[in-house]
Amino acid sequence: MNAALTGIIVAAVIVLLLAMMAIKIVPEYERGVIFRLGRIIGAKGPGLFFIIPVVDRMIRVSLRTITMDIPPQDVITKDNVTVRVNAVTYFNVVDPNRSVVAIEDHIQGTSQVAQTTLRSILGQVDLDELLVNREEINQRLQQIIDDVTNPWGVKVTLVEVKDVELPQPMRRAMARQAEAERDRRAKVIHAKGEFEAAQTLADAADRLEGHPAAMHLRILSTMAEITSERNSTLIFPLPMEVLRLVDMLRPNDASRSSANPA
Repeated sequence: MNAALTGIIVAAVIVLLLAMMAIKIVPEYERGVIFRLGRIIGAKGPGLFFIIPVVDRMIRVSLRTITMDIPPQDVITKDNVTVRVNAVTYFNVVDPNRSVVAIEDHIQGTSQVAQTTLRSILGQVDLDELLVNREEINQRLQQIIDDVTNPWGVKVTLVEVKDVELPQPMRRAMARQAEAERDRRAKVIHAKGEFEAAQTLADAADRLEGHPAAMHLRILSTMAEITSERNSTLIFPLPMEVLRLVDMLRPNDASRSSANPA
């Protein structure tokens, strides 16, 4: 009697264990890749499903987007400048079967591909292009890495270059270059201002020369401005025609030399 009861208990325990092994629950963001006797039969889930204990083996695969930092890489750019660059990549599994069968560890594989691609692509661009055309470089990185990981069932959605660390001498050189560029722009703007001011004064002079009355009004306006200071300056306005007449009547150097021979 005791032996029969023990056998029943053992059988019940075995059946319970087999039932627990057969029942699988997979959340919405995961899939269960089923292998039956070593042969893949597909992915199941999400939710509750059953497998054959001992015969079937399930591997869980997450479909959520993985954010992975690419470790800082020492890169020599096309113009022979050594920089230290780090980046971040976003990817997720789109085919659970291939992510298990095609590669042993799709996360590690994507990380290695991202690192080598980062060094390769940045070695083909100049430093100025790396600093300015960051968006274009990110798109190139994303496309190349995605082409490599696509057979693994992995989709790379985004690659971003986060930081570009320049050597200290290069930073000082770029600071001097930026300062020189600002000085050049300031001088150009100042020269353009002087040119425009001179052009305006020339136009004003031509306008006043053609209108003597306007010249007299300008003289009177200047006199009013001077006298508003309440100083002791005495002003004797003299028409320009008088000065021109005096200049015309004054003998020139040639006539004086002929009048006074040596």
